[in-house]
Amino acid sequence: MFLLCSDCPESPLPFVELSALTNFTFLTGASHPEEMILRATEMDMPALAVADVNSVAGIVRAHTKARELARDGGPKIRLIPAARIILTDGFQVTVLPRNRAAWGRLCRLLSLGRLRAAKGDCTLHLPDLLQWGEGMEMLLLPHGQRLTLADVGTTAEPRLWQSHARQLAKRFPGQVSLAMAPRYDGQDATRFESLTRHAKALNIPTVATGLPFLHHGKRRRLADVLTAIRLGVPVDKLGRRALPNNEGRLRSHTEMLRIFAGHEAAVHRAGEIAARATFSLDELQYEYPSEVTGGESAAQRLARLAEAGLHWRYPEGPPDRVRAQMAHELALISKLRYEPYFLTVHDIVDFARKRGILCQGRGSAANSVVCYALGVTSVSPEIGTMVFERFISEARNEPPDIDVDFEHERREEVIQHIYEKYGRHRAGLCATVIHYRGKRAVREVGRAMGLSEDTLAAMSSQIWGWGGPGGVTETRLKEIGLDPTDRRLRQTMALIDEIQGFPRHLSQHVGGFIITEGRLDELCPVENATMEDRTVIPWDKDDIDTLKILKVDILALGMLSCIRKAFDLLDKHHHQHFTLATLPPEDPETYRMLCRADSLGVFQVESRAQMNFLPRMKPKCFYDLVIQVAIIRPGPIQGDMVHPFLRRRNGQEKVSFPSDELGRVLGKTLGVPLFQEQAMQIAIVGAGFTPDEADRLRRSLATFKKHGSVSEFHDRFIGGMLAKGYDADFARRCFAQIEGFGSYGFPESHAASFALLVYASAWIKRHHPGIFACALLNSQPMGFYAPAQIVRDAREHGVTVLPPCIQTSHWDNRMEWLDRPDRDPGKPPELALRLGFRQVRGIAEEEARWITGARGNGYQTVEDVWRRAGVAPATLTRLAEADAFAALGLSRRDALWSAEALAAGAPLPLFAGDMDGEGITEPAIAFREMTMGEAVVEDYVAMRLTLRSHPMALLRPALDAA
Repeated sequence: MFLLCSDCPESPLPFVELSALTNFTFLTGASHPEEMILRATEMDMPALAVADVNSVAGIVRAHTKARELARDGGPKIRLIPAARIILTDGFQVTVLPRNRAAWGRLCRLLSLGRLRAAKGDCTLHLPDLLQWGEGMEMLLLPHGQRLTLADVGTTAEPRLWQSHARQLAKRFPGQVSLAMAPRYDGQDATRFESLTRHAKALNIPTVATGLPFLHHGKRRRLADVLTAIRLGVPVDKLGRRALPNNEGRLRSHTEMLRIFAGHEAAVHRAGEIAARATFSLDELQYEYPSEVTGGESAAQRLARLAEAGLHWRYPEGPPDRVRAQMAHELALISKLRYEPYFLTVHDIVDFARKRGILCQGRGSAANSVVCYALGVTSVSPEIGTMVFERFISEARNEPPDIDVDFEHERREEVIQHIYEKYGRHRAGLCATVIHYRGKRAVREVGRAMGLSEDTLAAMSSQIWGWGGPGGVTETRLKEIGLDPTDRRLRQTMALIDEIQGFPRHLSQHVGGFIITEGRLDELCPVENATMEDRTVIPWDKDDIDTLKILKVDILALGMLSCIRKAFDLLDKHHHQHFTLATLPPEDPETYRMLCRADSLGVFQVESRAQMNFLPRMKPKCFYDLVIQVAIIRPGPIQGDMVHPFLRRRNGQEKVSFPSDELGRVLGKTLGVPLFQEQAMQIAIVGAGFTPDEADRLRRSLATFKKHGSVSEFHDRFIGGMLAKGYDADFARRCFAQIEGFGSYGFPESHAASFALLVYASAWIKRHHPGIFACALLNSQPMGFYAPAQIVRDAREHGVTVLPPCIQTSHWDNRMEWLDRPDRDPGKPPELALRLGFRQVRGIAEEEARWITGARGNGYQTVEDVWRRAGVAPATLTRLAEADAFAALGLSRRDALWSAEALAAGAPLPLFAGDMDGEGITEPAIAFREMTMGEAVVEDYVAMRLTLRSHPMALLRPALDAA
């Protein structure tokens, strides 16, 4: 706690910067919040206020860095949460909440402005500030003050500024100060004197601030590049909009006293204000919705639902081990008071189930009997080998994280249900920070530096994946014909490396929901997303993890849509009712199909890499699928673990363990680490990491794409394993695998949940290939393969596929019983796949539904369709191009001729009426029949697939002759 200057006049408080702008004022600030904190500690600053424009998006990162420094024995510094409020009329004020209540009011203020405007904007007026400003320190920024030292932006009119300042000073006595900031233009001394007189007239004190937007002067060039990107002009044409110098950097106590000579009291007053602004983000006490209903406590309700679910999952009674495990889990959940969280997830899943929306929990929740009993997951925990403490751990003191996948076409129903149940003031999606990486950095920085578009295209083509600093080497530049010694190109490459990892804008998380008992907009601001009817908070998943805020991931998965549609078709045509949990287990025919790599369309194992691995893996049981899902990933591949595992599985190499300790970790995978959890256990058991260090390593894996921080553990990991006597090559391969997990790795629990969907989709494909193809086509776009490949694969599996037909097709592809005249009387009718209108390019779903709705007993002519369905002639033309009128006895060309005759518009005057002596009956037209090649080409143009000959079959005679 600081002492006030009035209490100790001989020891004035050290200077504290109260309005530091970071790069979370996007494309303006040129330093990370963490860099501002580090620089402030180098200057022995006791605290720092991060104040971005109408935003608190970056403050959690600054807070985290301050905590890390204190944890590691470094200098202690306190983050002061703040925001630089800019009203629509240009008036600026930096606000610093004194306490938790004031923080809540600041969040309400920012939410008000953000929800009034489109994404990225904020609309605030003076009455809003007057209403919500209680309990905040207010630093009025003088008229003419801009965000940086550059001549960019607009400010309030002088008279308007005076009026606003008087109203705020009168409304909030003792809270308002006039900020004095240098502009380094030779007029600062005169300006400070003028501002001091203004402050006296308003009866408010002055306070010194540097308004830094750089942590160090070396960032000046990057700041100009950011301005150029924001304004859409090259750096060469910025003019006065470029920075005149690099003085807009964070300043020390000594520097501020020199700059404000004669106004030293204003410098010391900054420390006094910092002492009054005592609010810390550590005070945010997140409260999950109580989920109390009907006088039943959350604990009682969870126990009741879990017990009922256990009998639902085990109709003949649960095994003793399962019942004991559930008792253990409920006790731990109760001890950590997480019952409401599980009830919320249950209610969401229950809503989806009642709506017929297929869903499945994944991740560490797959280790939980309670989640299995509640219907959140469909994988029995008995199958896995992980323990519940991987999901919830008293030692880690971390909130649980349940990911639930829903059908991708119907997830929005679930999202809107959450908003309706809890209200938008209590529920919102996490943000995702979009960072500069690889190709985006090359394109935007290169464009700002004036490089040509063809040069930028060539440079970005040299970047693979996410890129990173040094992604385009001098050798690569020479290969594409550029001179690495060119001065402008060197500057550009340096700036590209420097901007890597900079935030560019906020987007919405794929589905991470924050739900609160009280008002969410008093915990953090809420704003509009780009997508309609979505609201988000400004913090990402790492920020809320830091603050120990629970989230529920409401995710979308296309394969769930496909499986649900397949289940519906099985119920309709075969009267077989299945769920993910009731499919026939361990079907040998399904595994034999996978061993043949016959997996086109099957979830997770349809890529060429997976198809190549399946015959070598030869999966024979469910756990083999768990390994199959996890092994073809950058982690095991980069760590060179794939081939050793295969050799050991096939008996070509002896199964051995580097030590007995690691044998317990690696036993289930034959001594080869394949899962993310095993990599973490190796760090603890093999390299001697403490649980806290292992947790930091785990977190660095989750943020690798943003920060690339895994490698900082290299020396600690290798040294630890060598110290314990492990082979250096094994240690290096283990760490390489950990780095691979940073790019993309699979925990065992995720793999188990996904393996169930692998099995389900493979089982349907093996036993009902037509239904599988139909469901897959109706769920497009998804997966690796185009409709043409899906249709061809179905036909190769003996499925009869019928073309789109104006008389029988609907919007979706359908299964229909086909009773062929040549059918053996002893055999049942054949179930054929009828292509729907969705496969025809350019047909809208609404138009297709008008056609099917007006069809009745069938259509007679093209004109009949037009008159009864009321669809546009252009739609009929597209159907004719797809040969959909063949059932009317019309060839493609005949149907096209009829459709074109229906072109909209009044007849020309010359031909509006009959003319004497002229024939009024148009003669019949006979078109030449299309050749097979022409028909195939037209099929691909209209539908991107053909049911006729394969294109190569038409060329085969010419190729054979050659």
